[in-house]
This record gives sequence, structure tokens and C-alpha cells, in this order.
Amino acid sequence: MGKCYQKIEINAEIETVWQKIANFHDMSWADGVITSLVKVGPASGTEIGAKRLLNDAIHETLVSVDGGNFTFSYSIDDGPGPIAKSAVTNYLGVVKLSECCAGTLVEWSSSFTSVNESAVTEFCDPIYLALLGALKGSLAFDG
Repeated sequence: MGKCYQKIEINAEIETVWQKIANFHDMSWADGVITSLVKVGPASGTEIGAKRLLNDAIHETLVSVDGGNFTFSYSIDDGPGPIAKSAVTNYLGVVKLSECCAGTLVEWSSSFTSVNESAVTEFCDPIYLALLGALKGSLAFDG
């Protein structure tokens, strides 16, 4: 089983960070990383089963959300190259927030099955890093 993992510390209260990322249909904080987000289907961005299409290429579904523990998970149902449904299965991404020394630790991880695990990791890790950086940048301007 393949895995990806990235993290960042953000100097903001955990509730503030959660409020920024909790809506699966709102990635306005990821300017420059997510160029388009299309809501797919009737579920709201806080309901399990919510679907989105990112950058006209990546299809994702919200699998779980736990506001009390500041975490959510999602599947990638299809996408380009190494994350295409023909190349990867059981892709589960997890975003988890926890309180830490300077505010909030945000961890973005995933697990998946693929015959080319390194290709998936090489594709996803830079995206996670970019998303975490964008999240931190968006909160720096809010405070």
C-alpha cells in the first residue's frame, strides 16, 4: 500500500483553520493551486458523499467528516496519469488538524493501492505541499 504525507504548522487557532477548510466545496483559500472547483451532485460541502471536480481533472468524494476532531477524508475517484481510476484504487486522503505549540498542525496524508506507488507519491506530495502553503498563506492575510 502506498502512502503520501505532508504537514505544516500554522500560527492560527485550530477553529479558525477548520473553518477555512471544512467546506469540501470551497477551496478559495487555495488560490494558484486549485484553478477551478465544480460541485458535482446535490450534497452540500459538509455532507458525506459530497463530490467535486478539481482543475477540470480530479474527481473526489467526501468520505467522512468529523468537526469535533477537526478531520475529514476523501476518495479520489479518477484523475490524470498516476491517479487515474485505471492506475490507482482505494485512494483515501485524510486532512487532520491538531493543536500544537504555535497554533495548529495540519497533516495531509493518503493511502492507496497502485502498481506504481512512487508515481502516485511524486504526483500527490507536491500538490499537498502547495495546498498546505496556500492554506497557511491565506490565514496569514486573514489575521
